[in-house]
Amino acid sequence: MLPVRDNYEDLVGDFVWDIPEYFNMGTAVCDDWAEREPDRVCLLHFVPDGEPDTLTYGQMSARSNALANGLASLGVSRGDRLALLLPQGFETAIAHIAIYKLGAIVVPLALLFGVDALEYRLKTSGAKCVITNASGAAKVTEISEKLDQLASVVCVDDFPETVSFDALTDGFQASFNTVATRADDPALMIFTSGTTGPPKGALHAHRVLLGHLPGIQLPHEFLPQPGDLFWTPADWAWAGGLLNVLMPALYFGVPVVSSAAQKFDPETAFRIMAQTGVRNAFIPPTALKMLRTVDNPAKRFDLNLRTIGSGGESLGRETYEWAKRELGITINEFYGQTECNLVLSSCGRIGVTRAGSIGLAVPGHMVAIVDAAGNEVAAGTPGQIAVKHPDPVMFLRYWNNEAATRAKFVGDWMLTGDQGIQGEDGYVEFFGRDDDVITSAGYRIGPGEIEDCLTAHPAVALAAAVGKPDPLRTEIVKAYIVLKPGQKPSHALAGEIQDWVKVRLSAHEYPREVAFVDTMPLTTTGKVIRRELRDRAIRETRSYD
Repeated sequence: MLPVRDNYEDLVGDFVWDIPEYFNMGTAVCDDWAEREPDRVCLLHFVPDGEPDTLTYGQMSARSNALANGLASLGVSRGDRLALLLPQGFETAIAHIAIYKLGAIVVPLALLFGVDALEYRLKTSGAKCVITNASGAAKVTEISEKLDQLASVVCVDDFPETVSFDALTDGFQASFNTVATRADDPALMIFTSGTTGPPKGALHAHRVLLGHLPGIQLPHEFLPQPGDLFWTPADWAWAGGLLNVLMPALYFGVPVVSSAAQKFDPETAFRIMAQTGVRNAFIPPTALKMLRTVDNPAKRFDLNLRTIGSGGESLGRETYEWAKRELGITINEFYGQTECNLVLSSCGRIGVTRAGSIGLAVPGHMVAIVDAAGNEVAAGTPGQIAVKHPDPVMFLRYWNNEAATRAKFVGDWMLTGDQGIQGEDGYVEFFGRDDDVITSAGYRIGPGEIEDCLTAHPAVALAAAVGKPDPLRTEIVKAYIVLKPGQKPSHALAGEIQDWVKVRLSAHEYPREVAFVDTMPLTTTGKVIRRELRDRAIRETRSYD
């Protein structure tokens, strides 16, 4: 827990980790509250035309205990991997908690995955069981013959040849002796988003929840506060949805709003926040940029927001200023990755905020900019963002991939693969993934600044900048742009956008090629897949010709 302080220096000076030898995430986010306040609401599920459905800690404890007993009857035991292929909802949270209580390992997967992506992750993890809905069960059935280690499929809907989720939660005893897990025992395997290569299974220990707590409290300005209520459009299968929202909020006793929506819609997002009274939101930058397309949100929706945190990609100055102007809120940008999340953050309440920056090191974490050899570089010098080992939020290893695990570390530093610059005052600016940095005519150009400038253009909804090979300049900047409704691609508009960037940034950063696209390739976590755009750039000429 972060101590409440008025300035960053006191906050860092007074913070001490307290990681017990034994710790179980399932007990910590559920049973501890159920014993004290069984009728306390922990989850609310958004219902478009009515009051939200609710679940209490007492109900969640009883149902997760029964599910743990039911899964044990199917042969699930400590150390087994169980995949969760579900949207946001009560069953997803209950399943997480049951699996942690069993001492087994959760493998969260996004329902948006196709069969090839599912097959890869289920095979790689060696999942013994999948808990899913009818949509997911149909996909798993299609590839079941290729999954030698898969023994059972549990379904929350009626689906042939699956085990009923309700039968397990209703038909078994509602008490369970949680397996005594150490804080360092494995609990969770989250696959990386695959923006720069094949996805890898990052294995986390039960302590990962405790490691996240200061990184949650800082951007959400000393959560929990009276009346706090959390929501995110991010899939709970992603570290951003699961560990930035669901698990810490349950630990703190803060109710979480869930929604069945699988595709982000800005109007629906504002409606969810207004109708349920959301006070705290984690909204990734891409989603925030889509929210900017809604006119007069504060006048149209009865919002009650206290904090907005954002991370996953660079937020950008334009979106930061939009939120202050239109919502009256300072977005607290933070930084982390699947392997080591929430280690840098902003906090407007204590003055730790700066447009274009991802903030300062979260208390308890040591973050630096290093060179390829792991040496810290001078302030203002570009390098790789790195986190000092050991750290409670840091992953244990990549599943069955020792070579990749070794490559992730240099000396005492875990390398993030992200480029950044740290100023004399400690603020870090995100520059881009190693593979995202564009080298043009001797300049090293980060795509974030260009994209931020592009989305400030009144015709642009979303933008991505990549490097395209060029015999003269090594690479040129190519921009992919999704236009706002009512805008049409043209040579004239492309030239106008190019001049917009040239005037506002510099002549070496403007996109020498512009391609208008209907949609942007995104990972399930909402990050732009620049690798795909770089490959496309090699094949394409201007798409508006």
